[in-house]
Formats: sequence, C-alpha cells, structure tokens
Amino acid sequence: MLAILLAYFTLLLTGAVIGIHALILGRMPGRRLQQRVRHPRLLGAGALLMVASAVMRVPELVAVGGGLVALGFVEHRA
Repeated sequence: MLAILLAYFTLLLTGAVIGIHALILGRMPGRRLQQRVRHPRLLGAGALLMVASAVMRVPELVAVGGGLVALGFVEHRA
C-alpha cells in the first residue's frame, strides 16, 4: 500500500513540476521534450489541470487537461 501511495505522490509531483516549468518559462525541460512539444504552455496548463483533478477528484478536469496536453503536441499549419 505504501509503494502505491509513493508512486501516486511521485506522479503528482512530476506532473506539477513539468506543468509549472512549461507554464512559467514557456519551454519544456529536457532535450527530447523540447523537440516534441510545439506549445509548451498549453501542455503545462493541461498537466496542472490533471494534477488538480487528481487532488480534488474531479474527473471532468482530466478530460480537459488531457485535451490541453494533446494540443501541446499538435503542430500549427498555415
């Protein structure tokens, strides 16, 4: 039980750190994420919404956050 709780806390903390980093700085940490993510602020907002949904237990925020994370990877074509 303790291992599951520790893994859950680690996932929440990782999502919060990546979300705050992307939202405030406008770029992703690490070389691989910087190459793949086209809109880091959208991804950061989505990650923070997903963390908030896990803390508040609101499943609707997972859908909105997941959509924002997906939009963070989409490349804009004119």
